[in-house]
Amino acid sequence: MAYFEGVAIIICVNLMGVLGVSLLTGFTGIFSFGHAAYMAIGAYTSAIVVGRFGMPFVVGLIAAALVATAASLIIGYPTLRLVGDYFAIAALGFGEATRLLLDNGGDFTGGPRGFVGVPRHTTLLIAAVIVAVGVLVMRNIIGSRFGRSFLAIREDRLAAEAMGIDTARFRILSLAISAAYAGVAGSMFAHYLMYLQPVMFDINKSTELASTVVFGGLGSLTGSVLACIILTAIPELFRPFYLWRMVFYGLALVSTIVLRPQGLLGSYEFSVAGLRRRLAGRRLAGSPSHRAAEGDAVRADAGPRGGARDGGGLP
Repeated sequence: MAYFEGVAIIICVNLMGVLGVSLLTGFTGIFSFGHAAYMAIGAYTSAIVVGRFGMPFVVGLIAAALVATAASLIIGYPTLRLVGDYFAIAALGFGEATRLLLDNGGDFTGGPRGFVGVPRHTTLLIAAVIVAVGVLVMRNIIGSRFGRSFLAIREDRLAAEAMGIDTARFRILSLAISAAYAGVAGSMFAHYLMYLQPVMFDINKSTELASTVVFGGLGSLTGSVLACIILTAIPELFRPFYLWRMVFYGLALVSTIVLRPQGLLGSYEFSVAGLRRRLAGRRLAGSPSHRAAEGDAVRADAGPRGGARDGGGLP
């Protein structure tokens, strides 16, 4: 039971990071391969605030989000002027630079030996509550005026500027929100493992977050959630085949990209109201009265002797 609880907590941790990348990449169209840096900043900030200064876990979460956001603003102002692949390369460089700084941080960060003595506060209940709040907040952001501006920037940046949207401000805002989510994920991660090493936040972690968003579908929050659950569970399900479990992980990614390039859900969003409307439409389509109405419409469109009403039938 403890093992499955641990897997569920890791899913929650990854999901918080994926939600941030989904906003930046899926809804704003800015690809980033450096979000592991914001997770690392959040993790070490929370570990220091709570572990060394004895602050409550809530203070550590808030500090992690704020410091990660501040770091994103410092990096975002000069780098978000870059477009396309150039920003992705700059984000990748920032991620590696952050890891190296933590690796050479001496006693303050623990260096390559790691940061020890982090108190454990991340339980399954706490992780689930944080993720539920995170999903709700992100869904409201995407459905708001800000969310529509993010989508407009993703579709056509020049057209968005012509419509009066301050694209520079909204791009930085998207990066800041996504960094805050990554910082919270790092804090949860630190207070679950109770031990940190810079190698935990290398390029592989950034690639994992970005590939999860692509796997679920760009522009689908529901797809990101589903993809995170699947891609986190696959290595654990195949752990008995430890030599091959990452092969299955790679096969799942490649198969989805080849067979369904738009991702698992594309841009579709699941909602209870939408599910009810779909089920109601199917019941209506299968009802006798609906079929009879369709038959009357077909007979009304047909002319005498099967011809069309515009005179195309036999005389």
